[in-house]
Amino acid sequence: PGASIMHPNDYPTLLYNGMINPLVPYGIKGVIWYQGEANAGIRVDAVRYRELFPVMIQDWRNKWRQEGDFTFLFVQLANFMEPADEPVDENWAYLRESQTMTYESVPNTGMACIIDIGEADDIHPRNKKDVGYRLSLAAMKKAYHRDLVFSGPIFKSVTPEGNSAVVSFTNTGSGLTVKDKYGYVKGFAVAGSDKKFYFAKAEITDNEKVTIYAPTNVTEIIAVRYGW
Repeated sequence: PGASIMHPNDYPTLLYNGMINPLVPYGIKGVIWYQGEANAGIRVDAVRYRELFPVMIQDWRNKWRQEGDFTFLFVQLANFMEPADEPVDENWAYLRESQTMTYESVPNTGMACIIDIGEADDIHPRNKKDVGYRLSLAAMKKAYHRDLVFSGPIFKSVTPEGNSAVVSFTNTGSGLTVKDKYGYVKGFAVAGSDKKFYFAKAEITDNEKVTIYAPTNVTEIIAVRYGW
């Protein structure tokens, strides 16, 4: 009487001890990880993920004691819920940023971006085929050293130019492309000195750059976001 059944997600170490630790003695080629929604409920957890996630990856590598850093691939959180009419400051965006920071800072990792194939009403995207395909490209590149383009464009730098800004990318393959029939790149938002973000028009200006144009209520761009 009074006892309750604890869910495996409710207490640290339960899932690890039950499902991961028994595998530690066995040789592996790498890991595929899809998680993060539970850490995006509040802002502080989404930001803290940039510390927790790299530590977990390193801990697993330490425990396996294999030579070198085995490949660790993960999926960035998909788009979820209906698009907003105005830019919003969602916790999921901070979690995605934490995942990107992990990819950039931890060696031999790969991140599959699926911001384009999520579901408005389903936290688990139904299109598993493209998720698996993007992970397979990362596996071929990172674990098997194939010469191929394994991810989408990666942010390199941004240069504000008054009421416009130029964003440069790496990993662009044969060049940036856009499907919009008018040539606009959607998803960019900019802010001026008041730090309020507004959606902005953008277009590809050469193979590796995108130029963003501020709306009339932003006189000078000081910050740029994409897919936030």
